[in-house]
Amino acid sequence: MTSIHPTAIIDTGARIGEGSRVWHWVHVCSGARIGSGCSLGQNVFVGNDVLLGNNVKVQNNVSIYDAVTLEDDVFCGPSMVFTNVYNPRSAVVRRNEYRRTVVKKGATLGANCTVVCGVTIGEYAFVAAGAVVNRDVKPFALMAGVPARQIGWMSRHGERLDLPLQGNGAADCPATGERYQVADSHCQLVTE
Repeated sequence: MTSIHPTAIIDTGARIGEGSRVWHWVHVCSGARIGSGCSLGQNVFVGNDVLLGNNVKVQNNVSIYDAVTLEDDVFCGPSMVFTNVYNPRSAVVRRNEYRRTVVKKGATLGANCTVVCGVTIGEYAFVAAGAVVNRDVKPFALMAGVPARQIGWMSRHGERLDLPLQGNGAADCPATGERYQVADSHCQLVTE
């Protein structure tokens, strides 16, 4: 059953999937598409040209502006920031210059991080709290700093993997035992 707090504003036309929860003072614009099992925390804004997959968790004080897509199982930490215009000016209208941002399945965006528009964040990537992402992020990459730089690899379970950033290697997730392999500076889950 979908749960919407009485203080939330859901514009006519917005679609919210079954089992989603919308908390205090949330505003969902009419063109937004939100999957099932999602959670929108207090004071979240969801724009018109926004697509959220299933089981997306958006913590308090996050604004998801037009041209942002969050695939299934994405986590947005408290007060993290999306942008949609690369070079904003108050006196210059740039609505036709929005740059699309895509966050792939299972990625985590830490508290207070910033995602500059026009990037793709790979599956199961992990962006540390306070980082500023201004370029594409590889699947399973652990990113930190300003600007964000890759400092490691993460498993689907959110555990740091003992893998080299460059070259080749293999390691198991300490929580699940799943095997991961790095080859040519790209990480992947080993399936047999």
